[in-house]
Amino acid sequence: MPLNRRKFLKKSAVTGAGVALTGAVAAPAAQAAEGKKGHGHVKRYSLTVMGTTDLHGHVFNWDYFKDAEYADAQGNAQGLARISTLVNQVREEKGRGNTLLLDAGDTIQGTPLTYYYAKVDPITAKGGPVHPMAAAMNAIGYDAVALGNHEFNYGIETLRKFEEQCDFPLLGANALDAKTLRPAFPPYFMKTFRVPGAPPVKVAVLGLTNPGIAIWDKAYVQGKLTFPGLEEQAAKWVPRLRSMGADVVVVSAHSGSSGTSSYGDQVPYVENAAALVARQVPGIDAILVGHAHVEIPQLLVTNEVSGKTVVLSEPLAYAERLSLFDFELVFSKGCWSVDSVTASVRNSNAVADDPRITRLLKADHDVVVAYVNQVVGTATQTLTTVDARYKDAPIIDLITRVQEDVVKAALAGTEYASLPVIAQASPFSRTSEIPAGEVTIRDLSSLYVYDNTLVAKVMTGAQVRAYLEYSAEYFVQTAAGAVVDVERLTNAGGRPDYNFDYVSGLSYEIDIAQAAGSRIRNLSYGGAVLDDAQQFVLAVNNYRANGGGAFPFVASAKELWSESTEIRTRIAEWVTAKGVLDPKEFASVDWRLTRNGTPVF
Repeated sequence: MPLNRRKFLKKSAVTGAGVALTGAVAAPAAQAAEGKKGHGHVKRYSLTVMGTTDLHGHVFNWDYFKDAEYADAQGNAQGLARISTLVNQVREEKGRGNTLLLDAGDTIQGTPLTYYYAKVDPITAKGGPVHPMAAAMNAIGYDAVALGNHEFNYGIETLRKFEEQCDFPLLGANALDAKTLRPAFPPYFMKTFRVPGAPPVKVAVLGLTNPGIAIWDKAYVQGKLTFPGLEEQAAKWVPRLRSMGADVVVVSAHSGSSGTSSYGDQVPYVENAAALVARQVPGIDAILVGHAHVEIPQLLVTNEVSGKTVVLSEPLAYAERLSLFDFELVFSKGCWSVDSVTASVRNSNAVADDPRITRLLKADHDVVVAYVNQVVGTATQTLTTVDARYKDAPIIDLITRVQEDVVKAALAGTEYASLPVIAQASPFSRTSEIPAGEVTIRDLSSLYVYDNTLVAKVMTGAQVRAYLEYSAEYFVQTAAGAVVDVERLTNAGGRPDYNFDYVSGLSYEIDIAQAAGSRIRNLSYGGAVLDDAQQFVLAVNNYRANGGGAFPFVASAKELWSESTEIRTRIAEWVTAKGVLDPKEFASVDWRLTRNGTPVF
């Protein structure tokens, strides 16, 4: 029987949030092995906890943007249909009653499949469909899932509907009601494993989500939910779980292990805090890590209080890997204790899709394939992002032009209509292409892979200059005489492509021979040197507007307007209205890379 969120919240309001949550279905009987230790017999029990994370709507090994099977240079495969096969194998090997299946969040956003069932045929509509991710994860038999930040991208109503459709709890010990500061979602899940000839083993799963939600989805959560730090909430809940009889405590955390934050000091909590939780909070045996999209088969962290080793594992995103935590427990002195934990990952490219999942969700998949292949216009030439990281590319100019037009229309007739509108956009993908000839929703969606929406902010010329300087830190400093290798020219300090911004409507050079912070040269507007006091309206995506990437000034800038329609949709509408996509209408060379005034390209 799935854990009922409403019953939990009602009960916790009366008794306090320490109320026990226990899965009602006991695991099938498992064998307790007996081994000799010293002079007596010791009962042992083996338990396997499986985990996925950052599934981002990947049910099948399919690339909706290429309209083909997914393939990459590493030979990876994607999709829950593959994970289902792996899970079945593990359950066969270990005994289903000796396993637990978890996820660490970012489930309902990330592919045209998830977009379609959030926006085109929404699950929130009366008599609406069951979300494909709920259907797949129910069928596979997930026990509990931690909330990811992208769970909030479509608003709380969509998330609550998804939650209602799931046969497992969505956990978030640090997702609190902003007014009562009580958990807005179940903080934890407990499951009892029966062991013949010995007391049962109780496993607690604590779910933690990302504090960055307060920034990234501010429009949806402000005043409704608050997201304190993972370490703080783990320190509150782990002792409670132990006092409730948990023999094993596993944390499912939508938070990477690096200890870093992309949002600077805008939020007083660490974004990637999983290793900090392991180090600071005693009583945790293992942590399923999410959010960072890196593969960590096993990471061992020593707890500073207890001296015990905590085992962390992060499976690769998009259902490319399945993490396994293999626990060995021993019953001694009247209680179970963890004797050892090891973690490893299994690769979904080693197996075929589970035909049961294929049968269940092929119809949903086919509907979305048809949707993204709709023709909406014609392109006069091929546009690509291949060089967009280091050359002003017309395909990115398309994004900024659409954003400019939408904001200008929104502000028409207001007191801000006379202010010049400039726009930011980033080269999200290195492989996007809008081919010459027919243009489909799929082509345009591949250009803008995120479900960002548009915001209008007021910025001064001086603030825009600082914004551009920060953006230019993306480039590796390269001396005037040095050979330029485009593969090593970008991503300085590990900065991702989506945190490098073009800004349209201005003219400027980025001098990569200079140190970061003094690279913007010949910055002008309308043919004249930029006036630091002049005001501009910046058309900016909501991620950046709310502080994502920690760009200066933008998060605190005055907001004039915002909307909930995705920028991706606005691009499709713009192209549909034009009918013909001609770079002559939107392309311009606004910036270039230089070294001491000499163009690099």
